[in-house]
Amino acid sequence: MSLVTPHARAADALGAACYVRDDVAVALADALTETREAAPRPERDGRASPVAATPVRPSAAVRGRLRIALPLRYAGTREVEIAYECVGPADAPVVLAAGGISAHKHVLASETFPEPGWWDTQNGRGLDADRTRIVAIDWLGADGAIDAPIDARDQADAIAAALDALGIVAVEAYVGASYGAMVGLQFAVRYPQRVGRLVVISGAHRAHPYASAWRALQRQIVGLGQLQCDDAQGLSLARQLAMLSYRTPGEFAERFDAPPSLVHGRARVAAEDYLEHCGLAYVARTSPTAFLRLSESIDLHRIEPEAVNVPTVVIGIAEDRLVPVEDIFELAERLPQAELRLLRSKYGHDAFLTEIEAIAAQLRAALSAAAACTGGAA
Repeated sequence: MSLVTPHARAADALGAACYVRDDVAVALADALTETREAAPRPERDGRASPVAATPVRPSAAVRGRLRIALPLRYAGTREVEIAYECVGPADAPVVLAAGGISAHKHVLASETFPEPGWWDTQNGRGLDADRTRIVAIDWLGADGAIDAPIDARDQADAIAAALDALGIVAVEAYVGASYGAMVGLQFAVRYPQRVGRLVVISGAHRAHPYASAWRALQRQIVGLGQLQCDDAQGLSLARQLAMLSYRTPGEFAERFDAPPSLVHGRARVAAEDYLEHCGLAYVARTSPTAFLRLSESIDLHRIEPEAVNVPTVVIGIAEDRLVPVEDIFELAERLPQAELRLLRSKYGHDAFLTEIEAIAAQLRAALSAAAACTGGAA
């Protein structure tokens, strides 16, 4: 494989419509602006605009919990509870879906569980619960019950345990975004025989040092709140700071380019209402312990891409401030079987949630290829 510096790789890709280097196929999609105005923009606080022509909800869904003794890398063997949800035909090929540290087992709304899922915008678009069975879990530690370091490998083992409980030998595809992409890479290393194709969105083989420093400050903010006996304020401020890393300066320039106002003798900038809303919404559903331990888990993640012996589609966002494009290119170049898709979006890391049609197109292509390889068998 040719040796090219990460910056050179990024420059090559961003300046060309399509290129192939050795065994890494790269296509650049630069048409996201076509979908930005037409598509709703779901926020990280769970709000979303109505979606025109929303696909019919899947009818069949089941939830369950299992308690197992799971060896954790940094905390010994513990009895843990793994909550899961499956939506779609029981005999259909399985697609495992995993999102960021705020994601959970409820991916898509169904007639059984009609509340909005965290990736409802992909229902019938990128994820097809009529042809496949969508399986997901709640992350270990998401309930705040584990106050110890949690490794992404622990999450991969929890997924394997859930699949065992459901009688699922292998999944047709694993679709992971953000933290879910990191866990997917770990799962592919540990259980290559159990996944037909891996789809990695906005995740890489390591946590970038700049992003890790950003998260370290967020954890210190939570710690300061705890010292002041104000857990909620500390967690809210940490979340508000995190929002700046999920999005981009370009989006904030468009949405909040209004002069500051004076409130009670202090300047208040246009973005503060939005940030405070996001912080309060996050506090309402997340414990400080869960945030701290899952944030740490991101920074503990690291794999050698050469160890991933599973066909992998890597989808990166050129404007992502948490997973820089240089890391995306390095991951794809070092993976034994990689196909890289690079998108542009003013929503940065959150593009997997907000760029609905563009992400759906990538998911359809990746999952169609996975089905073709497996013959559509469960």
